[in-house]
Amino acid sequence: MTEQPKRVRVHHLLAAKQRGERLTMLTAYDAVTARIFDEAGVDMLLVGDSIGNTMHGHATTLPVTVEDMIPAARAVAGAARRAFVVVDLPFGSYEASAQQALETGVRIMKTTGADAVKLEGGRRSAAQIRALTEAGIPVVGHLGYTPQSENLLGGPRVQGRGDNEAERISEDAMAVAEAGAVAVVLEMVPAPVAARVTEIVAIPTIGIGAGAECDGQVLVWVDMAGMGDWSPRFAKRFGEVGAALRAAAVAYVDEVRGGTFPDDEHSFLA
Repeated sequence: MTEQPKRVRVHHLLAAKQRGERLTMLTAYDAVTARIFDEAGVDMLLVGDSIGNTMHGHATTLPVTVEDMIPAARAVAGAARRAFVVVDLPFGSYEASAQQALETGVRIMKTTGADAVKLEGGRRSAAQIRALTEAGIPVVGHLGYTPQSENLLGGPRVQGRGDNEAERISEDAMAVAEAGAVAVVLEMVPAPVAARVTEIVAIPTIGIGAGAECDGQVLVWVDMAGMGDWSPRFAKRFGEVGAALRAAAVAYVDEVRGGTFPDDEHSFLA
């Protein structure tokens, strides 16, 4: 971002879109990675409910609770000095009503120090977005493949194929923007559909598997860094951190078992 703010805030996101500058977002679930990504210049840190898959060993995001999200969000917000910190509202914490969403959002904002919350859904979530916004809580929307609805969608499948589905996503994006969202994530959406949404909404679009024409991009950090043996098709591996960590662990085990660690250099001799 040209302006290079000391702290990224809502108006910087909009200004970046207006200038045609790409925004960057990564997930983070702890202070260590949050600090690294923040110092690297990442604009937005997402404390995603993907913590369920990546950190807690769940098959989906559905088991994740507000109680799971709060410690992670507190750690990330506490470590970030520049990045705009967004926290997912997990499944079951906002769908029932605007009041439920407001109560969850207020709790997260008060207990974590985050800058915004994120929730899934378009027109069906407009009332929740409006209630949060009117209370002073910035909201990021999430359209396309919405992991909390994966049982209804039939798993992680591309959304927005065909004219009717493309129009639905466009209408949902307009509803999210009109309700007051400050940005919207587009996940696993055909690139032309995401480009059209980016053109018609005034707020930034953040793509993940949605092509190059979005206003920004987000990846789950373990996919970005190559932590596992497999990554989604849309997730470029920008490093092989998993292999490096495995090699370090193997070296540690070998040296401890072989009696070469600790040596004099790593001991207190007097």
